[in-house]
Amino acid sequence: MNSRELIAKRVAKEFKDGMVVNLGFGIPTASANYIPEGINVILQTENGGLLFGPKPSKDEADQDLANAGGEPITMLPGASAFDLSFSFSIIRGGHVDATVLGALEVDQEGNIANWKIPNKFVPGMGGAMDLLVGAKKVIVAMSHTDKKGNPKILKKCTLPLSAANVVNLIVTDKAVIEVSDEGLILKEIAPNVSIEEVISNTEAELIIDDDIKEMKL
Repeated sequence: MNSRELIAKRVAKEFKDGMVVNLGFGIPTASANYIPEGINVILQTENGGLLFGPKPSKDEADQDLANAGGEPITMLPGASAFDLSFSFSIIRGGHVDATVLGALEVDQEGNIANWKIPNKFVPGMGGAMDLLVGAKKVIVAMSHTDKKGNPKILKKCTLPLSAANVVNLIVTDKAVIEVSDEGLILKEIAPNVSIEEVISNTEAELIIDDDIKEMKL
């Protein structure tokens, strides 16, 4: 199992029956492939769709069905499609139970930066700002460090924020960390990863839970 699959599988464990969940593109979208059996989740894509399913194979993909990131999706029986304004009415109206998004940086105050990359043109923030303040729960799915090995979980974000004090849970390839009023609580560690490894790859201060478990997959 690669790190992307590990994160996606763990994120899917957070889904509860009947939840409306928005998935950002990339690793978050991959979690649609690992929803536990018997759990019925209504997945929402911000470009205008409810009740989409796992990512199709290349041969099965319909070029007219894609998520906000342009990735192919499947639509399950009973699914609906609608325009962007209606989609954001769902998001801003507080009807999304959880959103799963990637991030460039997260800090110990629950701040998140996930849109502005230094020295790189980006068209804008997209729907992240609305999702981060509109969803009832914010789950961040990302690698624990960047490509150079630098920590992405910081004491204070250095990049422009997408939203402040909104993150509830961080799932990485090394750990599951809960954001609380007291700070970041290390709840689970990935298989074959030690507590010391998580700490050494995290700039933010971590509260070590008394009953740390191995990540549930």
